[in-house]
Amino acid sequence: MDLDLGREQLVVVGGSFGSLRWFDQELPAGSVVLVEEPDVIRRRDLVRFAEELPLIGRLVAAEYQTGLDVDALLGREPGLADARLVLPGLEYAVAATARLADRLGLPGAGAVAADIFSDKHRMRLLADEIGLANPAYELVDDAGRAAEFARAHGGRCVLKPTRRSGSLGVQLITDPAEVPARWAASATPPEPAEATAGLPTGVLVEELLVGSEHSVELLVADGEVIFANVTDKRVAGGRHPVETGHTVPSALPPAEHDAMRSAAARLAAAAGFGSGMLHSEWILADGVPTLVECAARMPGDMITALISIAYERDVIEAYLRVLRGERPALPQRPTGAAAIEFLTAPPGRVTAVDGRRAALRVPGVLDVQVETKVGQTVPELLSSAHRSGHLMTWGATPDEAAVAARRAAAEIRITVG
Repeated sequence: MDLDLGREQLVVVGGSFGSLRWFDQELPAGSVVLVEEPDVIRRRDLVRFAEELPLIGRLVAAEYQTGLDVDALLGREPGLADARLVLPGLEYAVAATARLADRLGLPGAGAVAADIFSDKHRMRLLADEIGLANPAYELVDDAGRAAEFARAHGGRCVLKPTRRSGSLGVQLITDPAEVPARWAASATPPEPAEATAGLPTGVLVEELLVGSEHSVELLVADGEVIFANVTDKRVAGGRHPVETGHTVPSALPPAEHDAMRSAAARLAAAAGFGSGMLHSEWILADGVPTLVECAARMPGDMITALISIAYERDVIEAYLRVLRGERPALPQRPTGAAAIEFLTAPPGRVTAVDGRRAALRVPGVLDVQVETKVGQTVPELLSSAHRSGHLMTWGATPDEAAVAARRAAAEIRITVG
């Protein structure tokens, strides 16, 4: 990547270990200032992490997840005013990043759009205003009202926190009688490692939709969509709909591709989204793209890597150029396909991990990463943080890439006692 970044020219608000390690391979030493919550720095031992990554020139402690005082931050850290681009490293940093970019006169999502896409209830209200398909939904503050909603919608519903990511706290309910026992898991979900303690959230109860699941990744420059991709998603069965795989591009027919991209572009425009990347999730219910949620940041789960492989263009570099005020040229059609499959294991203490070499021999496999080790304890699969690794594949078509990913994943055996 050749972005001609000097020292401390890129400010990343909120540290994602995965993305920062990727940036470390591509960006010059000392080019990144990482802004992070003080208690997150302590809990994640980010001082040592930052020392191990040459690209991080400085680690700045600032409380931003419950409201960033931009002027106070710049008063303490005047060097931040020299930044050439600012980006959110994770979901909980989107609003603060937008405010910092606005204050510095740099391209970004814009504070209004960032606030909308940081709150799932506000996002639903906006989708209603512009006529996008939404499931029935309600913001609720007690389990009894959520159970009433479920009874009114066929006995089924989805409970989800309004301000969490990675499927944390999202539950599929198939019996209203279960709601009281499950309420706390959505109303007061476990604090993720990357979030400050006490990050507030509300609870949405939503109609449970049936259909294939997809996401749309938009790259937007000054309000104009310059790139759009549709991704197919695979989700774990059961109560917690954790994502277990993705394929780029989608295998949907062209008309449904176009409908997905159009719906995502309408949502971005209605929010007044300025510049950056927008990752929205949809269920194709009865042929209609129906909104699940939307985030004003890069997608997680290595979707950016899949896009870069399938389109033969470094999409993160293009994203950074957009945040510098440029309009990079991007291919409008992929040349191939890529897929990722996440490894999962039943809860318990790991006694054996086998099959990595066999997985690597499956045609089309690009990479296999098994993160769970013998002796570790695998928790119940409640969020994406509880997966055990991943593997990535390439194919001439989406189906070819997805089949290779599933075949390779089947070779990995994680045994628990």
